[in-house]
Amino acid sequence: MRPGDEALRPTRSVTIPLTDVVVRASRSSGPGGQHANVTASRIEASFDVAASGALSDEQKRRVIGRCGPVVRAVAQDARSQARNRELALRRLEERLARALHVARPRTPTKPTKASRTRRLEGKARRSSVKRDRRRPGGED
Repeated sequence: MRPGDEALRPTRSVTIPLTDVVVRASRSSGPGGQHANVTASRIEASFDVAASGALSDEQKRRVIGRCGPVVRAVAQDARSQARNRELALRRLEERLARALHVARPRTPTKPTKASRTRRLEGKARRSSVKRDRRRPGGED
């Protein structure tokens, strides 16, 4: 997340407005000493996939299949609520990017003529080494 951004961009073609993301603050169990007992520095960002208008039906099916109907990200690493909010939104964005990723199908390739020749030459070399180890004249 960059300061001033009003949306998450998990992929180049998908933009999710921050109005679709629910951000909640609660007390953190992390560092902070006495200060942590009174500050709500833990941030939980959640995104309701089904209710969002930013994703197509196919994208919604993909995200729900991989992450469930609600995608959540939590941050309580830093002492500052603002930093944790930034971290939680970035984690949510990364989680959505992984869920939306479509693996490109593998294109089968054939071995080159040179690689086939090298393979056959190696087999012939190995064969002659084994042939040379046999007892002379002792064919079964």
